[in-house]
Order: sequence, then C-alpha cells, then structure tokens
Amino acid sequence: MSQWMTTVRQHPSGVLLAAQLIAVLAYPFTGDTPAGRAVLGVFGIFVLAVAVWAVRATPALTWVAILLGIPVVVLTVLEGLYPTSDVIRLWSSVLHALFYGYTAYGLVRYLFDDTFVTRDEIFAVGANFTVVAWAFAYAFMAVQVVWPNSFVSFQGEGFQAFPNLLFLSFATLTSVGLSDIYPVMPHARSFAMVEQVTGVLYVAMIISRVVSLTVLKGR
Repeated sequence: MSQWMTTVRQHPSGVLLAAQLIAVLAYPFTGDTPAGRAVLGVFGIFVLAVAVWAVRATPALTWVAILLGIPVVVLTVLEGLYPTSDVIRLWSSVLHALFYGYTAYGLVRYLFDDTFVTRDEIFAVGANFTVVAWAFAYAFMAVQVVWPNSFVSFQGEGFQAFPNLLFLSFATLTSVGLSDIYPVMPHARSFAMVEQVTGVLYVAMIISRVVSLTVLKGR
C-alpha cells in the first residue's frame, strides 16, 4: 500500500493516464449497461480526485474539485439506478463536464508552473488530453439531452451512448476525422467546433511549451 501511494505521489499524472486508457478499453465489456457505467464512472472520479489532490496548484483547486466531485459521484450512482431519467442524466453530464474541465485546468496550471519538465509532467501532457476528451464527451451527452437527435451515427438518429460520444470526442480532438458519428444540430456542431479549436490550441500551447522546455534543459 505504501509503495502504491509513493507511486501516486511521484507520478499522479501517469496513474491518471493509465486509468483513463484502462477505462477506454473497459467500456466495451460493460455492454453500456447502467451498472457498468456507474462502476466505471465512480472509478474514474476516484482516480481524478487522487490526481487533482496530488497536482493541485492551490488549496482552492482541491476545494472546488471536492465541491464538484461529491455531487458527480452521487449523480453517477443515481444515473445507474434511474437510467431513463433525463433530468438526472442532464445534471450528471453537466457536472461531469465541469469536473473534468476543472481537472484539465488544474493539469494545465501544473504544466505551466515549472520552468523545467519532470517525468510526471510528460505523463500530464497525455493525461490532460484524455481529460479534455472526457469533458467534451459529457458535454455532448448534455447537448443531446437538451436537443434530441443532435448526433447521427451509422445506425441512424436517436440517443447516442456515452462510449460513442467519447469516440466522437477523441476523433474531434485529435482531428483524425475517423468518427462514424456526426453532429447534425446547430448546438452540437458548435460544441464540436470548440473542441476542434481546443485540439489545435493544445498542440500549439501545451506540447510546444513542453518541447521547448525539454530542449532548453538539454542545453
């Protein structure tokens, strides 16, 4: 246990990145069931809470994360118990998006706080990318609750499951254009465009800074 906690303290972003990627691989095995989503959702929030605590830039960051995280966990459980409730799904998606977005903000502050690059900050580059993808996926979920049929997949119109929206989010953020899910309503397209710009700015601002600091360190 002590060795695990030491690893978390030394490489919290690495733990976060590994957990996020494990969640991506685990989604197909849940069958998109309410219970499966609830378990993965609570697990993801727990890992995010550990990461935010470890890389917090100020005490206020931790308090905001806690204030957002507690209702997120409650709503995640309620969403598993009442999967057809649009009210619970909407609030759960909105708070999830805010929580992941605030975590991304904390990781950005963590990356920009130093004048040199540590090993964990390299992991933070990847972890922050996955966190942003999750934030937009939950934003997409909220959008389709408020504006039904906002997204169309190869299966046609209708409610899109979270794994499908997460796939769309990763495809949009990386600008690979491989998604078979498309935003067709105006609000959905607006959020997709914001994510596209976010992906470009991520490369221009975050990765370029890490690369430049790495080069300066080597001189």
